[in-house]
Amino acid sequence: MQPVKQGATVASTDTSRPNILFILSDDQGPWAMNCAGTPELRTPNLDRLAETGIRFENFFCASPVCSPARASILTGQMPSQHGVQDFLRAGNSVNLPGDGKTVQYLEGRTTYTEILSDNGYTCGLSGKWHLGDSATPQTGFEYWNVHATGAGNYYNAPMFRNGELYTADGYFSDVITDNAMGFMESQLGVENPFSLNVHFTAPHAPWGPEQHPSELYDDYFQNCAFESVRWDPVHPNHLAKEGSSGSVGSTEEERRQLLSGYFAAISGMDSNIGRLIDWLEANGLRENTLIVFTADNGMNMGHHGIWGKGNGTYPPNMYDTAVKVPTLMSRPGHVPQDVVETGLLSHYDFMPTLLEYAGLNGTGPGSGSRERPGVSFVPVLEGELMGADRPVVVVDEYGPTRMIRTDSLKYVHRYPDGPFELYHLVGDPNETTNEIDNPAFASSIALMRGQLQEWFDRYTEPDRDGRKQMVKGRGQLGLVGVPDAFAQDVVFLRDT
Repeated sequence: MQPVKQGATVASTDTSRPNILFILSDDQGPWAMNCAGTPELRTPNLDRLAETGIRFENFFCASPVCSPARASILTGQMPSQHGVQDFLRAGNSVNLPGDGKTVQYLEGRTTYTEILSDNGYTCGLSGKWHLGDSATPQTGFEYWNVHATGAGNYYNAPMFRNGELYTADGYFSDVITDNAMGFMESQLGVENPFSLNVHFTAPHAPWGPEQHPSELYDDYFQNCAFESVRWDPVHPNHLAKEGSSGSVGSTEEERRQLLSGYFAAISGMDSNIGRLIDWLEANGLRENTLIVFTADNGMNMGHHGIWGKGNGTYPPNMYDTAVKVPTLMSRPGHVPQDVVETGLLSHYDFMPTLLEYAGLNGTGPGSGSRERPGVSFVPVLEGELMGADRPVVVVDEYGPTRMIRTDSLKYVHRYPDGPFELYHLVGDPNETTNEIDNPAFASSIALMRGQLQEWFDRYTEPDRDGRKQMVKGRGQLGLVGVPDAFAQDVVFLRDT
């Protein structure tokens, strides 16, 4: 562990301009932490963040799939604004086999990292990008050491650094962390604060035993009963996908294999999160660094009979296990400790919150004709109750599928003509009974349908309207508006 350099001025010790360490996992369900109620899963460092900060029980992604969710975190906009509607299958680099083109999907969009950079923060990104053009630093990131495509094997991962393609040496969660710590080392002796994004690929598939440290995988495989993980019969609309992420735990043995890899990936990531926390503590920066942990989207690992996220089915699903994300925020001495916050929050709230927390109340120049939907929740980080003026709903979208949720009801609308869903979350928290045809909920359905329409009428940029896109959960191949922007092959498990 590196000590503070003698005589050095460490990265920001100005309490009004704290450093920001934003940690993002990949395909992690809201249930997938020990502190969130899965006792068989070992996450001592995520639990450590929960004990020294706030655990958010009702935090939602903006879209239950990777690239749109990541774009919303950075821009504070919904997919029907920023135009990233599905996971990106092309546009990473002209030099990558099977790709052959470079697209900057966020070009012309203002991100919170750009605004931080413009206001004296040194911004770095280590790990997964998956928003096109992986070779070129962008959106305010000065340090750029990223996965070339966004997903793949945990060993020998392709990466871009300073525009050069190279192969990572070692387990990828370790590599990401090593690079992140190297960036933080470079900030010792620098007066300006830093904003470091550490984007793990864990626990995204693949989950085979060869992908993860044997001491983790074998321990789970041999000793874990996985009794704390819900397992339902395979969903009738389950969508088959290429590769390991299309695997389904339809037998006890298959389920054990997949969950062993999934748990091993999380525990491997968790140990690296511990390394980051330890480094901050050893260098006197823990109390002046806001640590944020969240996932890009949730994940079903047998829940509802689905092995996947929103695009685990077609039409896409909006179950809480797919749209909720594990979220923790910690800064000892400033953020309340060992608190569970139950208010409804979304990824689109991050941009105004992080900017206000950094002392920047404005959100900079707009990038379209519509305002951003997010609202700062800084008061919660300062120990206050959720404000009465906050929205009482959260909204999600995935192409023509949209969701609006209150603390007690969830309505799912699919354009052009359904199917629609209504869940009474108080009486049915596991979303097992669709009440859409129950006359007792007719007025609630009408109200929520109107609220959903009004919300999107306010924020949608018409040429990026998800209702008009042929999004089927198979990936996006180019900018919205170009011919064949979305892959259209849809194969159901029942047909294979």
